[in-house]
Amino acid sequence: MEERFIIDFDDPTPIYAQLERAIRFAIATNKLRVGEQLPTVRQLAVDLKINANTVAKVYGELERTGILETRRGIGTFVRADQTVTAMRVMRSDRQRELREFANRILLEAHSLGISLEEVIEELETKLDDKSAAANRR
Repeated sequence: MEERFIIDFDDPTPIYAQLERAIRFAIATNKLRVGEQLPTVRQLAVDLKINANTVAKVYGELERTGILETRRGIGTFVRADQTVTAMRVMRSDRQRELREFANRILLEAHSLGISLEEVIEELETKLDDKSAAANRR
């Protein structure tokens, strides 16, 4: 069983995004090391109880971004020279996730009848509270 990658079927985040994030996290935390072979698409799909096409999509995307490499007939590996590329991709992923998060906040606020100004005011209040608490330490 593959324990380095966790998929939460109750999480609204798409499974492919969870798997991609889990692989990136495993690399960042050295649970997956440079040059290490990943499970086959089929094996990972069975272990995680997800569709093999989802695993193949994630492997393909991570290969396009330079994080993984596939050696024909051998397998998929963590790419050795992926540090700079990975950092650039992580930044763009973070920006994409922030945009998605902001969209979710705005949609939820709109459905509750809360204005953008009220959301900003509440966030500023929370930030002020957090700053005040930090200054007391």
